[in-house]
Amino acid sequence: MEHIQTPLTSKIIKKLKIGHQIMLSGTILTGRDAALPRLVKLAQENKSPITLEGAAIMHTAVSPAGIAPTSSNKTEIESSIGPLSQAGVKMHIGKGALSGKTIGLLEENTSLFVVTPPAAALLTSKMLSSEVLAFPEEGMEALYRIEVKDFPGIVAVAHGESIY
Repeated sequence: MEHIQTPLTSKIIKKLKIGHQIMLSGTILTGRDAALPRLVKLAQENKSPITLEGAAIMHTAVSPAGIAPTSSNKTEIESSIGPLSQAGVKMHIGKGALSGKTIGLLEENTSLFVVTPPAAALLTSKMLSSEVLAFPEEGMEALYRIEVKDFPGIVAVAHGESIY
């Protein structure tokens, strides 16, 4: 079990391999279909409302019912992974198989894809706090910052390899 603290560095990412179990603590950004394409656009215009260097982003919404991963291979989400990795994001957290193109973009940018158990109660119990950072009009699909402790995951894509 690898215990990891955000922000993440390329050195940390390089030592992780597919199948490694992790416990992540610190800050995770969240977003899905509505927020991630908007964040990509702002990052490409150098207008990101947040620092992306060393960030972890979970593909989820934040609601009073809790958090759980959404499918990362939805067009709006998967198409954000490459540009956000290029902007400094080191870890993407979600579920589902990614395309070969996205796997290549992760490798090119020394970034990873981590899957989490789709158990909302477990994941929500690891969340210490949440705060809307951008796009509040998107409601639970806004861009959030959540603080977590011992957030579980398994490295699913690393260094050009995938468990799928």
